Amino acid sequence: MNTRTNWFIIQASWILLSFFLYIPSEAQDTKENPYHLTLVSSVNEYSGMVAKDSLQKLVDLKKTIPGIQLDIRYATSNNFTHKKIYSEPMAFLREPAARALKGVQGELKKKGIGLKIYDAYRPYAATLLFWEIAKDTLFVAAPWQGSRHNRGCAVDLGLIDLKTGKDLEMPTPFDDFTKKASPQYTDLPQKAIENRTLLIQIMNKYGFTVFPSEWWHFDFKGWERYPLMDVSFEELKGK
Repeated sequence: MNTRTNWFIIQASWILLSFFLYIPSEAQDTKENPYHLTLVSSVNEYSGMVAKDSLQKLVDLKKTIPGIQLDIRYATSNNFTHKKIYSEPMAFLREPAARALKGVQGELKKKGIGLKIYDAYRPYAATLLFWEIAKDTLFVAAPWQGSRHNRGCAVDLGLIDLKTGKDLEMPTPFDDFTKKASPQYTDLPQKAIENRTLLIQIMNKYGFTVFPSEWWHFDFKGWERYPLMDVSFEELKGK
């Protein structure tokens, strides 16, 4: 076998190897984004976006809002999936939403009440997982559209008594997939209705709108201006 023949064999081998290496990579991308949405999926892309517009920054609520409590259920198995979805109990919102939520916390504090955060920014990978477990767009986001949580413009929360640290009475626990979770449901104890009304009114005042089927879920005004993201908490830390 001459040198020229060897060269052609080596070249052909590299082409075949590149072809087979390419296939799994493309399949992995399809699995992570099967609906081909436009996603910010790398920390470098996110950092570049923030460099151009500081309002795109995802803010760590624990560091930004004094006295806020976190009960990030998806960092535990105490949630409707019965699985630990997040590796760390963290909560992020876009800068304007975080600033507005700080205003909510400050006003509630005058009443001896505080906020407890169950979830905020959610990577798109979690939205895909939720859909696999509960295919019901009344309570989980349609993955072909993405969630406002994926945009860093939605927050799930409740109220606590600042003196005792205990939850105030609300219509249902967090992630209760029943009709009682609707903000319009009225067959409830009067105190639960009063607390729900207080939460909705003060959140509205600062630019948040309650979700039609979940009293705990609030979307921040202008959410459509922020892109869907699939960047992990670990990647966001320190950014």
